[in-house]
Amino acid sequence: MTSKMQRPPQEDFSLKETKPHLGGGKVSGDKLTSTYDLVEQMQYLYVRVVKARDLPGKDVTGSLDPYVEVKLGNYKGTTRHFEKKSNPEWSQVFAFSKDRIQASVLEVTVKDKDVVKDDFVGRVLFDLNEIPKRVPPDSPLAPQWYRLEERNGNKVKGELMLAVWMGNQADEAFPEAWHSDAAAVSGADALANIRSKVYLSPKLWYLRVNVIEAQDLIPSDKSRFPEVFVKAILGNQALRTRVSMSKTINPIWNEDLMFVAAEPFEEPLILSVEDRVVPNKDEVIGRCAIPLQYVDRRLDHRPVNTRWFNLEKHVMVEGEKKEIKFASRIHMRVCLEGGYHVLDESTHYSSDLRPTAKQLWKSSIGVLEVGVLSAQGLSPMKTKDGRATTDAYCVAKYGQKWVRTRTIIDSFAPKWNEQYTWEVFDPCTVITVGVFDNCHLQGDKSGGARDSRIGKVRIRLSTLETDRVYTHSYPLLVLHPTGVKKMGEIHLAVRFTCSSLVNMMHMYSQPLLPKMHYLHPLTVSQLDNLRHQATQTVSIRLSRAEPPLRKEIVEYMLDVGSHMWSMRRSKANFFRIMGVLGVVISVGKWFDQICNWKNPITTVLIHILFLILVLYPELILPTIFLYLFLIGIWYYRWRPRHPPHMDTRLSCADAAHPDELDEEFDTFPTSRPPDIIRMRYDRLRSIAGRIQTVVGDLATQGERLQSLLSWRDPRATALFVIFCLVAAVVLYVTPFQAVALLTGFYTLRHPRFRYKLPSVPLNFFRRLPARTDCMM
Repeated sequence: MTSKMQRPPQEDFSLKETKPHLGGGKVSGDKLTSTYDLVEQMQYLYVRVVKARDLPGKDVTGSLDPYVEVKLGNYKGTTRHFEKKSNPEWSQVFAFSKDRIQASVLEVTVKDKDVVKDDFVGRVLFDLNEIPKRVPPDSPLAPQWYRLEERNGNKVKGELMLAVWMGNQADEAFPEAWHSDAAAVSGADALANIRSKVYLSPKLWYLRVNVIEAQDLIPSDKSRFPEVFVKAILGNQALRTRVSMSKTINPIWNEDLMFVAAEPFEEPLILSVEDRVVPNKDEVIGRCAIPLQYVDRRLDHRPVNTRWFNLEKHVMVEGEKKEIKFASRIHMRVCLEGGYHVLDESTHYSSDLRPTAKQLWKSSIGVLEVGVLSAQGLSPMKTKDGRATTDAYCVAKYGQKWVRTRTIIDSFAPKWNEQYTWEVFDPCTVITVGVFDNCHLQGDKSGGARDSRIGKVRIRLSTLETDRVYTHSYPLLVLHPTGVKKMGEIHLAVRFTCSSLVNMMHMYSQPLLPKMHYLHPLTVSQLDNLRHQATQTVSIRLSRAEPPLRKEIVEYMLDVGSHMWSMRRSKANFFRIMGVLGVVISVGKWFDQICNWKNPITTVLIHILFLILVLYPELILPTIFLYLFLIGIWYYRWRPRHPPHMDTRLSCADAAHPDELDEEFDTFPTSRPPDIIRMRYDRLRSIAGRIQTVVGDLATQGERLQSLLSWRDPRATALFVIFCLVAAVVLYVTPFQAVALLTGFYTLRHPRFRYKLPSVPLNFFRRLPARTDCMM
């Protein structure tokens, strides 16, 4: 408590609770009474332009290139135009934000596209006071035909089918509509890049290739023993087995290679058996391609059947590639693993822990709803026409579902007010919400521009009370080479609704990952490589969507660089360890004060408690649990009121040295000059030396325990064995309570009966041998 009092959190980086007017309805308790209830309602004027008929010809030829202009005050939206068509169909929706309406009349005009000046065909006027309101889930308003009229009000030939209504952002037309607040953006590509979208991660599988053996290989040089290995390629992933120990034409490997495969399977698995002719030259003996659609899928640890595959070889005959089939074969077990969860996120921030195979999924335990309300005080991210600007959008990721809000053009305080829902299968998961600056408002003309990160928020569902609406403003913190910087705040409304409390509580007794991770665990290096491949696969697939969810966005949301060395992160983890050990150390100090009679009253009370527990040993466990219960109830008063958020002090981001930050943002491999690398290398060696010493000390204590009975020191083991025999005899004939009382009173004896020198058992333990004397 004292450290918290001395170091209050900076107000600038803290979480702030807010009281927004959500859903346009009233808050009753923690629940709201409206359907679209986790966002503030935004009113829009919607205009659906469907089609026109019998439009008059305007050119000399009597033809018409019609389009529609929808105008409200200073805002003007246009449909695409058609060449020489008098009955065009547009089916486009326009949305005008009510906050920005500065007119009382809506004007919908049909025009003829011309090279010099577009001709007026006819128009329809609407008084804004007469426009009906629509509240979802009401059915959409039916469009109707309106006669076109001249500017003077006279009717002209031609009709326009329209629907005009007032609605909010819950309207089905909202995502695909042309928005008046994005009027500066033109072109279909650019408009697609600013609309809200939902993306799904590809379904990922682990592909296990168990290379067993090959038969009847035909190396080109038969005068030497072949040194054969197998190379396997899947997309951009390449792995190889070790060189077979049996240097014959029938080599054996029995080695597993693991890949990440994504549905739909596009590339086949390509295997090549190669012979290392000389150290840097490999010769292909044979190849085979295996389409993944036909590979066996398994849900548990039961082995699938092995198969023999024919190897083929290509040779060049008169400049053409010719395929030669021969008797060489390779024996393998290839399967898609459905029982694992393919880790594409950091294990600390996973949003999904289900196995790949749907048959193994358990039923959902609840629903997560997130309202992305707004942001305030965003930093300028780029310069446009000599003016600083930010075009912000949000991306939220939970499970396989990614959502992207629309981009609010040129605003440091954008209001999105979009609500999204996810199914929850495990409460111990994390949702990540990131804010980005859109650098693709010109569509494909943006070149190699990258969307800039403004910051992100992580919320662990298990820290949320069920059915409660959390409305908080979260600081958006980004670590730059110059230090940690607040880029603004994002305002979210979050609700976790539990469908079955029993199922959710049962989840706490289940393993975090699917059973296969424990029955047939993958190695740490395998998991690291597979996670890297999974994130690459997800980012490639999502960047191929339309509009793309770009690689830099996906990698930032999935914490791709979290495994890289960071001096700052190492310090933070050290302080976290010290914080955990601090509790143990403080309990040890408290017990030492009792033993040394610093407070005689407390020590006497401990003697009495100790006496009761020894005389009535059946009270020991009930007393421990009662104390834990009382401590838990006592701490209830200081329970967290807000969801946890990124802490700059905990991360050591507020006081990081500039050189440490420069090292963290350095490329891999490094791009810094040799003298800086030498200094950093020396610093890394010094830190690693300290870690090495601590780990070595822990190993030494463990080895001393082992050497009690290992006879490495025959005299020490003999003494210990004799002591065990004597102790066994004494404890057999002496009541346990008497032994416990003597031990306890000896430990709690008064300081005048204590000696400064270490005790005999401690001296004996420290003299025991460890394997340190065998270290080089």
